[in-house]
Amino acid sequence: MLSARQVKTIADAKAIVEERGLRHVKVGLFDIDGVMRGKYMAKDKFFSALEKGFAFCDVVLGWDLKDQLLDKTQYTGWHTGYPDAPVRILADSCRDVYEEEGMLLFIAEFDDEAGKICPRQTLSRVIKQAHDMGFNVFGALEYEFFLFNETPESVRQKHYRDLNTFTPDWFGYSMLRNSVHAKLYRDMLEMANLMDFPIESLHTETGPGVIEAAISVDELSAAADKAALFKTFMKVFAQRHNLMATFMAKWSGEFPGQSGHIHLSLQHLDGQSAFFDPSQKHNMSNIQRHFLAGQQKLMPEFLAMLAPTINSYTRMIPGFWAPTQATWGVENRTTALRVIQGSDKCQRIEYRLCAADANPYLALAAALASGLFGIQEKLEPYPQVKGNAYEQPQPNELSLPTSLWNAAQKLRQSTAAKTFFGEVFVTHFANSREWEEREYRKHVSDWEMSRYFEII
Repeated sequence: MLSARQVKTIADAKAIVEERGLRHVKVGLFDIDGVMRGKYMAKDKFFSALEKGFAFCDVVLGWDLKDQLLDKTQYTGWHTGYPDAPVRILADSCRDVYEEEGMLLFIAEFDDEAGKICPRQTLSRVIKQAHDMGFNVFGALEYEFFLFNETPESVRQKHYRDLNTFTPDWFGYSMLRNSVHAKLYRDMLEMANLMDFPIESLHTETGPGVIEAAISVDELSAAADKAALFKTFMKVFAQRHNLMATFMAKWSGEFPGQSGHIHLSLQHLDGQSAFFDPSQKHNMSNIQRHFLAGQQKLMPEFLAMLAPTINSYTRMIPGFWAPTQATWGVENRTTALRVIQGSDKCQRIEYRLCAADANPYLALAAALASGLFGIQEKLEPYPQVKGNAYEQPQPNELSLPTSLWNAAQKLRQSTAAKTFFGEVFVTHFANSREWEEREYRKHVSDWEMSRYFEII
């Protein structure tokens, strides 16, 4: 009998459904914010969709995190009537579903015109450009997320205040915590293995109830799928255990933000590392140096894809482990880009700017495209930062936008973004970030009430 991850073809997908006697399977795709949307699909419809594709309402690409309809959109909107768009199912994405015995999950993606703004397709286009340049791309993401002794109902009843974290106090890399809660940790690892986003390391981070998980490296398209599924099903896992997980960039001003660090490397098509050169300083090949320089140069222009929410910008403040300028260093965790010196198997770049709230498909697309740009243009990086990057002034061109609105404007005006991602995507995504900023402007915060209500 086939196992879920042995499914590679349409014929395999049909065979495993028949072998398990399933009347329905799960099919899901990822929206512009990286949220998985999907449905149960009857066997006959699924078999037909495998062969011919199926239709999914394109509103999924035209609404926000609260299902509110974006305005000023060109591809989809009231002016189009929100029609169905073609979607194709990826047979080789088949996975078992944690704690749903026998159930199978398949990833789908938008096609044709909708594919121009589909996050997964956007990443695929950049990966193809890398391949055309002679490279295979490998990557992995590591996520920090906070766990709470809360439910979706309780957090709303509390208005998201005075939340009870899963564990108290600051206790990074705690053997005490992971031993006391060993069954929960083992269950996390079991789910990750079952659903094929295996976790390379899992530990407490510094802060109450915060955990960091590093997902194993893979070819970049697979790495993106694994990261997106990890975020989705870690939330499912938490709620099944009467907990809640958040991947907000920063849920409290009292604690550090939550990262979604990206590790990237290139190989030549013959399998040799394109980043490793032992004859060069820090083992950095010319290709890695140019790649790094491109990431540094385009970080301000691509920031909206890496910091896509209002909340993203609360994380980027000095001294809280999140970079504030497009800096780089060797084994330096105060910089936006960290060169990790090693062997031909592990020489890579860690893109530390990215937070846990980013859509993994778009974050990876931005991190890769900017590096490829550097190779194409044979760019050279600015001098590396040694020591505390927060305390060292940098040229103005390395400054990052400090708000989502400004980041959206940078993206909209970026020639490189339009070249790598397509003008249709850039316009649509910039519009969606402007919408998010305008929605925020309608909001009156507790801080404003406390500061202005009586005194001003």
